[in-house]
Amino acid sequence: MYRTIEVDREKLTLMGVQFPNIESLESTANALGTNMFEGLEPTKELIQIYLDWKNGDLNESDFLTRLYSLYGK
Repeated sequence: MYRTIEVDREKLTLMGVQFPNIESLESTANALGTNMFEGLEPTKELIQIYLDWKNGDLNESDFLTRLYSLYGK
């Protein structure tokens, strides 16, 4: 089932997560959309983790640890 994601280009937010610029917002939204066709169900938490990693606020190990805490069993 296709689910829309909330994108606010004026406030630069994606599902409530603030982005630093329109380019980053749009590239992330496009990547999410592509992955949603393959079954990804994005959450606000997932988008925040990705943005933190992309901005250099999380190293790869912490990024993976946080992903596992969301999706690991």
